[in-house]
Amino acid sequence: MADDIQKILELKDIKASAPCRIDLGGTLDIKTFYYPLRHFIPSTFNIALDLRTHVKLLPFEDKNVKITSQGFESAQFPLDKAPFDHPLGLMFAIASYFVAGGVHIVIESSSPPKSGLGGSSSAAIALVAAFSKLLNHMGETKISKKNTAILAHAIEESVAGVPCGLQDQLAAAYGGVNLWYWKTDLAESIFKRKQIYNEKESKDLEKRILIAYCGIPHESKDINSKWVKQFLAGKNRNLWIEIAECTSNFAGALSRQNFQMGASIMNRETSIRRKMTPEVLDGVGVKLVDSAVKNRCGARFTGAGGGGCIWALGEEENILKLKSEWKDIVTKNENASILNAKIDLKGVV
Repeated sequence: MADDIQKILELKDIKASAPCRIDLGGTLDIKTFYYPLRHFIPSTFNIALDLRTHVKLLPFEDKNVKITSQGFESAQFPLDKAPFDHPLGLMFAIASYFVAGGVHIVIESSSPPKSGLGGSSSAAIALVAAFSKLLNHMGETKISKKNTAILAHAIEESVAGVPCGLQDQLAAAYGGVNLWYWKTDLAESIFKRKQIYNEKESKDLEKRILIAYCGIPHESKDINSKWVKQFLAGKNRNLWIEIAECTSNFAGALSRQNFQMGASIMNRETSIRRKMTPEVLDGVGVKLVDSAVKNRCGARFTGAGGGGCIWALGEEENILKLKSEWKDIVTKNENASILNAKIDLKGVV
């Protein structure tokens, strides 16, 4: 099989890419939360962004795998000894799943590293899709978007050492503006998708959102682990129920294009999270959120916070005012910036 893989890669460019995301109602996509809270119909909202992660497969030494990725030191190992606890361990684990010896994996991301935009999951989705294309050239059926998301999540959770949610993989696989419902009945699928906006409505929404990178990389597992431990100990269950309600109400407000109500709900969800874990916002994040509230916009950290990005929602005129203030804030902080991102409707390609 390795010989077949190398022959194909010598003749064909195998490439795939997937978007990252901004979100609200995350953590509820983790089994630890959505099973006990199933009577409250937990869901997670996200928007896929055209800050895509690109993956390319090249031929390499027999039975070895090499990974080159922005923001990481390149690494190569024999496939059967590739470490899954390595900074690039998820990618090595995916290569091992596909028995992909003799492959050089090149990963390029349009989003800042560790920005809280789901970049690692986006890379995983793109890599699974690339291997799916490779195997298709060998006569196998391509993996569907649904199964690409499920497989990438399963591998990520198996090597992460902590519970992982599914929303990042779904945004990367499907694209668009969606509310994701999590499994509440054994007879149901793992997730259910509710598309909030079509292409025209998504284009209009772009004028009402703003995204800033705080300049400080985040470590989502630290804060997520704290939320999981609190929840398992019986703490803050009432707050998670309120977060589930906020997420549903937020999606409803956006469906009605009531952006002012959506902003208010967004700020409530952020305040609940800050009550449980004040460290979800760093110093720059606090300034950005305070500025958003002052300008009648909603603001929330992406993912589990603790650095990374902040995104805002509001009426178009309020977002324009906010953008000016946010520019002043980020220019005073090294590596911080306003991200020029559009809504991605394609998902993995």
